[in-house]
Amino acid sequence: MKLIVGLGNPGSEYANTRHNMGYSVIDILLDRWNETLSRTGFKGRYVKTRFSGEEVVLLKPETYMNLSGECVFEFMNYFHIDDDDLLVIYDDLDLPPGKIRLREKGSSGGQKGMQNIINLLHTEDIQRIRIGIGKSSIPVVDYVLGKPSKEDLELIKTAQNRAADAVETFIKFGFERAKAKFF
Repeated sequence: MKLIVGLGNPGSEYANTRHNMGYSVIDILLDRWNETLSRTGFKGRYVKTRFSGEEVVLLKPETYMNLSGECVFEFMNYFHIDDDDLLVIYDDLDLPPGKIRLREKGSSGGQKGMQNIINLLHTEDIQRIRIGIGKSSIPVVDYVLGKPSKEDLELIKTAQNRAADAVETFIKFGFERAKAKFF
């Protein structure tokens, strides 16, 4: 079973903010696959489905960003999901808007939701897709919880669709192939 986790914050006040890149990619996949997050549990909302013959779970933690690991840790333990079957999607200040980067391991780069996952799983060997949101001179919290400009939004939407394509490639062919295709 593959576990695809989109990081974000629950609630309408956070919809379409820079910090909800992971949630947005999950929404794209739900739309493509004609699914809904029909279950709640493990501090999140999720759906178990199949894609390309593979059992897949799409998950949105509802713990708020900084405690995302609580949901992921509980889910992985309950369903006995291997680290190699986990893929986390989140925003990245260090990438320009519209860029995505796939990595199979490494630090959180200061992203607190990813850091919480690393801490609770006790490993940096976590496959991830980072979506660039760029940097600003305004305080980080205000920036990530704000909505992108019209120009950045167009770039970000393209990146979110590319990230969804990368997820589908990961499910069909594995992470290395996805990384090679969506560098």
